[in-house]
Amino acid sequence: MRAPGAILRGLFSLYKRGLVADYSYISQSRAAMIKRGRYMKTGIDFKRTGAALLLAGILLAGTPLHAQRPPGKEIALARQFMSDKDYEKAIPLFKTVYEQAPFDKSVYDEYLDALMLAARYEEAASLVGYMSKIRREDPVMLLDMGRVLDASGKKKKAEEQYDKALSQVSGEDFRTRQLADAFARMGKNDYAIKVYERARTMIQNPYVYATELGLLYSKEGNTEEAIKAMMDQLVVQPNVLDDVKSALLQMVGEDEKKMAVLQKQLSKRIAQQPDNPYWAELMTWIYIQKGDFNGAYAQIVTLDKKLKEEGERVVAFCKTATAAGQYPVALEGFRYVMGKDSSAPMYEEAWDGKIQVLLRQLEQKRPVDKPLLVSLQQEYKTFFDEYPQYVTSPLMRDYAKVEARYALQVDTAIALLERAIAAPNARRDFIGYCKLDLGDYYLLKEKVWDATLLYSQVDKSFKEDQLGEEARFRNAKLAYYRGDFKWAQTQLSVLKASTSELIANDALYLSVLITENIPPDSNLTPLLRFAAADQLLFQNRTQASDQLLDSIATAFPETALMDDIYLLRSRIAEEEGRNNDAVTFLEKILEKYGDDVLGDDAAYRLAVLYEERLKDKAKALQYYEILITRYPGSTYIQAARSRFQKLKAGKEPSS
Repeated sequence: MRAPGAILRGLFSLYKRGLVADYSYISQSRAAMIKRGRYMKTGIDFKRTGAALLLAGILLAGTPLHAQRPPGKEIALARQFMSDKDYEKAIPLFKTVYEQAPFDKSVYDEYLDALMLAARYEEAASLVGYMSKIRREDPVMLLDMGRVLDASGKKKKAEEQYDKALSQVSGEDFRTRQLADAFARMGKNDYAIKVYERARTMIQNPYVYATELGLLYSKEGNTEEAIKAMMDQLVVQPNVLDDVKSALLQMVGEDEKKMAVLQKQLSKRIAQQPDNPYWAELMTWIYIQKGDFNGAYAQIVTLDKKLKEEGERVVAFCKTATAAGQYPVALEGFRYVMGKDSSAPMYEEAWDGKIQVLLRQLEQKRPVDKPLLVSLQQEYKTFFDEYPQYVTSPLMRDYAKVEARYALQVDTAIALLERAIAAPNARRDFIGYCKLDLGDYYLLKEKVWDATLLYSQVDKSFKEDQLGEEARFRNAKLAYYRGDFKWAQTQLSVLKASTSELIANDALYLSVLITENIPPDSNLTPLLRFAAADQLLFQNRTQASDQLLDSIATAFPETALMDDIYLLRSRIAEEEGRNNDAVTFLEKILEKYGDDVLGDDAAYRLAVLYEERLKDKAKALQYYEILITRYPGSTYIQAARSRFQKLKAGKEPSS
């Protein structure tokens, strides 16, 4: 059994090390032993009290300081005074608390902050000096003293403290990070950099702490060193490539000069390590950031050949290019992969990607590009002959859409979808989408009853899903086409709260259209004709639709539908490739009805029209800016901002 004196000495040692917060605890323990007649008598009957104290010592030794909180009321009040910037009232409270718990580093830090903010530098120096005696092995105390000296105007002496702390860096990781973080918190990034650089030298590893140094160099505005440090990170941890890309993107941003520095440094790395695939991949990423997809493609193909890959990297790049509207380079990439071998693992995916690009090109060209249409139809036919298992994929729905909407072969489209629905492995949701498409194509053939029956089947099967909401919207729109405005409004009133933003917006537009155009005299003729014209446009009968809309404007020149008529006529003009006519109709909306509900629609459509069809960057930017400034609450606002920034940066989509 250990003697009571030894246990008390052990507790006192814990107190000196800061693991027992209050010396009075030891005094009370000693008094308790004396009272029980154990300490002053024999010193041997200490079984209970001694064991209890020993256990307490062990438990306290393993208890973190923050668990032994100092008096709560004083510290809470002191913090409130600090929040109110009343430092003179906070200081005596912190002093009282600190004197009760001089080993509590968190209290010390708050006390020191209060003294520094109150410019009481002598007291701050005394506090740091006292704490330095307690925490003799902690080099952060040198930084605290340097901070006090720095603030009191003694710059040279402050630097001596910082240098002294720096000299204590031995390469041990915890001490290195502790010092660097402390310097960074003080805003001394230059010293934090020196800490990491000294640690690198001590452990003879020029790549360690690369991420930390990269961020510090970036804060200091040293882009070249920051980029170099981030590339060093790839040398030791190539698996963090995506993290390095994100960090570089933050450092470089849209700054062309910084991007040039990055590209120059990367070129040096490629020259030094031509067989390192990460440098080539990073260079590809840089080209993409700059909008140079052709340069990126050259890099990615070179890498594919050098590593004798199967085209997986190329296909991934081509999908990125497709999403960015870079169709020519995406097509070239997909064809490159398909040129390897039909048995290659990426062949099917490359062919699928090629078809997707052709479809996007077809959708964006008006009037319909006949040679492209024929080429795409042949691609679909050959693909499904080769891979019949894709019959239940979205590719089949796209094939049917091409036949119905662009080739005007509605019966062929219906047959394709019926084949897909009948497939034994077709998923339930896929069948639902096919039925919705099938309903649309029956409507193209004027089979209204068949269309509404299919929509209703999907509504019933997917009552609580978005697919069911889509079915209900199509039924509501069908009722609107037929002039049953009351029933349509009943459905639309519910759909306006749809979880799908697209359905909710479409339902709101159609609801407002109906509500605002049912006049007090109940003359529904203009609205009935407009709905019929809308249906004709849906059925690809653009000329008949345009003539009917023109007749409404002539017969009812004062109708409230005029802005809607202009919008629909602009869509017809776009479908027929009459882009200048589309611009005229949209500009009339902005000029005459700019403050009405379709003002933002007109601005956005004009911007996209100038950007994608007319290739007039200045005009596109003008209309995006009009939308952003005049219609800040528009549902198009996010898309407009994104397009505006990309267009301004020169990253224009290719046709």
